[in-house]
Amino acid sequence: MEVNIHQAKTHLSRLLQRVAGGEEITIARAGKPIARLVAVEPQGKVRALGMDRGKVCVADHFDAPLPGDVMAEFYGGKVPAPNKRRKRK
Repeated sequence: MEVNIHQAKTHLSRLLQRVAGGEEITIARAGKPIARLVAVEPQGKVRALGMDRGKVCVADHFDAPLPGDVMAEFYGGKVPAPNKRRKRK
């Protein structure tokens, strides 16, 4: 079905009902199609939390500091001194 912009603005609710029913609506300006109203594809199933429990293992040292030689590669050969921050009271 093709409608002009004025009809689309005036009858948007009705057009959306038709789209929800599976119809495709083309909106035209001066007889030239410029937009298409189509139904949104339903999203896939919602995945349950914890479905991969026990299948993934994170090493204890995952977030440990990198060795000095690896750090040097990141900084072009020179490893910067660590930032020493004082704890606030």
